[in-house]
Amino acid sequence: MNEINHLTISSSSSVLRPTQVEVNLSRLRQNFCRIRDAVAPAKMMPILKANAYGHGLVRVAGLMQELKADYIGVAVLEEGLLLRESGITMPILIMGGVFGNQIPYFIQNDLTITASSVAKLKNIDEAARDMRKKAKVHLKIDTGMERIGVHYYNAEEFIRCSLDCSCVEVEGIYTHFANADAADLSYTILQLDRFKHVLSHYERLNTERPPLIHAANSGAILQASDSFFNMVRPGILLYGVYPSADVRRTIAVQPALTWKSRVVYFKVILPDHPVGYGSTWQSNTPVRAVTVPVGYGDGYLRSMSQYARVIIRGKQYPVIGSISMDQIVVNIDNDSAFNNDEVILVGESEGTLITVEDLAEWAKTIPYEILTNINTRVPRTYSETD
Repeated sequence: MNEINHLTISSSSSVLRPTQVEVNLSRLRQNFCRIRDAVAPAKMMPILKANAYGHGLVRVAGLMQELKADYIGVAVLEEGLLLRESGITMPILIMGGVFGNQIPYFIQNDLTITASSVAKLKNIDEAARDMRKKAKVHLKIDTGMERIGVHYYNAEEFIRCSLDCSCVEVEGIYTHFANADAADLSYTILQLDRFKHVLSHYERLNTERPPLIHAANSGAILQASDSFFNMVRPGILLYGVYPSADVRRTIAVQPALTWKSRVVYFKVILPDHPVGYGSTWQSNTPVRAVTVPVGYGDGYLRSMSQYARVIIRGKQYPVIGSISMDQIVVNIDNDSAFNNDEVILVGESEGTLITVEDLAEWAKTIPYEILTNINTRVPRTYSETD
């Protein structure tokens, strides 16, 4: 009988995927420190939701813990549980809505709950009482997003209720800005005024405000310093990407993420031979082209078809035909490329640059969507390169 040798290969190994994301931890560290210096003495709550904006939740959280960030913010319970299971001990706020049957998991794992209504606040208090524990919460005030949170004009009752909850520790209160990355900050100013009015209820009730008050996201950190209160929540800015083209770039940050793949196939495409699904592209002359193993199944969005470009050997080339689930075809003109040549999807090579913002423009979307759509089947690797 022939013996079969079994290879054990990590799912994050480069042997499995030539398409990889490389995260520069030195740049993340530098971005964190620059933001911290700019907002001091306010505390920092880096936002790590959606796999740390595509950069890898657990590894980035470990770096934030090393840098002594004051808090971590994520969106859903599962993200918080994964961090606890991975040894992250620092405070974690879950910013999304909570269901009643989830509350014991928050309390048991020392995860801070966003209390977004009077009813949910009472549910949290009851669950904590049943567990003979204290639940830590941040009160969410809706000043103009219309997602979750108590409307600013109903906030006094909400605050009164929080003061009556014996098994709830109200550690913080916060809101979220809708347009803080815009050139016109009038709506942000309106939201900020509404939030300040909510905070004034504490004085009218003759009681102290919660220890942590936060409102500033990346846009507000850059251009609304009066919104810092005593903690800020940098999201996309932490990763070196500005939240919009309109925002003032008052803090210098650098992208921490490079997305790359490799040439897997070379061919010459004959005239009048269309490329890809739908036969959307063809040439009337011979075309030298390469195939690259990346596609919308990895988060390289199909909506970039006919617009996307990549870098090979320091030069940009167009992606031709429709982007497939797992592969793209690149027109290299009369140039040469060989199997295993590096292909830059996001990043720099020999002075030529493709940014997350470029991909967002090609896809007619925002940089946030580009980063958070990079699939988990794309391995993340990490470096400390300056």
